[in-house]
Amino acid sequence: MSVFTANEQTYLDSQLLGRLATIAPDGAPQARPVAFVYNREHDTIDIGGHNLVASRKYRNIQADPRVSLVVDDLASTTPWNPRGVEIRGTAELLAAEPPQPGFDAALIRIRPARVLAWGLDTDPYEPPNARNVTTGPPSTPTAG
Repeated sequence: MSVFTANEQTYLDSQLLGRLATIAPDGAPQARPVAFVYNREHDTIDIGGHNLVASRKYRNIQADPRVSLVVDDLASTTPWNPRGVEIRGTAELLAAEPPQPGFDAALIRIRPARVLAWGLDTDPYEPPNARNVTTGPPSTPTAG
């Protein structure tokens, strides 16, 4: 059983970009736009890109694997209808098949620990559907 609802899975499948927050060495948050895919096989979020191993986000995760990814958009502007998912969890650094064409083999895999969603299974102005979740064991092999 997935940690994501059916509506959340469909939404994540339809989106191309999110904002990944990592923790810098000085403890400050760092947020960056990232391309991602929802990995149904592992029930994880896989982040790829170009030259990922040389990025600050990759180095931040090497030092502290706690991350948060926000994927959101507007279903409409009239009326204003925001929707999205925030995924908090632990990131793994992997060397794997690229998640989509044009990506490097390096991969950031987020194992969700907490999911907050709004405007998907609830009205966008109701409290978010927030819950703690559990995913499977870490993947192998680890890169870097």
